[in-house]
Amino acid sequence: MIITRTPFRISLFGGGTDFPQWYDDHGGAVIGTAINRYCYITLRRLPPFFEYKHRIVYSKIELAKTNADIIHPSIRAVFQDKNITEGMELHHNGDLPALSGLGSSSSFTVGLLNSYHALNGAMSSKMDLAKEAIRIEQHVIKENVGSQDQIWAAYGGFNRIDFNRDGSFNVRPIVMTNDKREQLRSSFVFCFTGLSRFSSDITKSTLDNMASRSRHLFAMRSMVDEATNLLEQPTLSIRALGELLHESWSLKRELSDAVSNAEIDETYQAARDAGAIGGKVLGAGGGGFMLFIVEPEKKKAVEKALSKLVQVECDFDTAGSQVVVYEPDGF
Repeated sequence: MIITRTPFRISLFGGGTDFPQWYDDHGGAVIGTAINRYCYITLRRLPPFFEYKHRIVYSKIELAKTNADIIHPSIRAVFQDKNITEGMELHHNGDLPALSGLGSSSSFTVGLLNSYHALNGAMSSKMDLAKEAIRIEQHVIKENVGSQDQIWAAYGGFNRIDFNRDGSFNVRPIVMTNDKREQLRSSFVFCFTGLSRFSSDITKSTLDNMASRSRHLFAMRSMVDEATNLLEQPTLSIRALGELLHESWSLKRELSDAVSNAEIDETYQAARDAGAIGGKVLGAGGGGFMLFIVEPEKKKAVEKALSKLVQVECDFDTAGSQVVVYEPDGF
């Protein structure tokens, strides 16, 4: 039995420039962080005593006789790509809901690949794990996904990721003192709208508009440089960072009509009226989690204004996807 633990993420700046449809021509960059909320994958070989070959448990229970019979797209893609011929039992558990803008689909794929390699006695490097997950999602499943989520899931950390025109990427940790990291973490108000959505559908709309929104994407890419400078200054200005996030969200809303909606706009304005400096919908948009940056003296007022929503405290993850139980011959 193998159990892996893989973090979800918060993307702050540069989202949209991590799509190969963009960075293959222009390059791209993002800033964000993995968080200490996780996807857990349990994988073991299934004894051959059942009518089915695979038993797969997530929000559904699948009893599949062949790899092609598997409904879950990531599991089907990985099992077919690896030409798995022996029976498998897989269980998924997550700390936060799926389809909520935290990169949960990529965390699942990274965790599954990490589990599969460990079950077969191999350890993947963080880079290889991220690259393999990107290939599975973009070229095997053929989803409309970028390339940042898989990297945060594999690497962990608070990072700047640069995407090069040749398809390679560079991961550079944002260097901050512990005091600055805590100042930043404590400025976050993190809440769930209750709206789940398929990010691939929203992303398709954004990709269709990419050519006509190039000015927006160039501006959002330049904000990564600004955010890097702000985060690495000796003294962190929460106000300046929040204002930059507000500006970035204003641009992101214009990438597609599907990014926001009346309920999201109402929530965002309520937070701003209560004192939030800036914020955004995490992930592709349309629902899921929202993040706000708030100065300490305004935080209680913002939390009260958003009291109808589920609010979550989180910290930063630094480890990335990890094998936490390794018993390859165990049942």
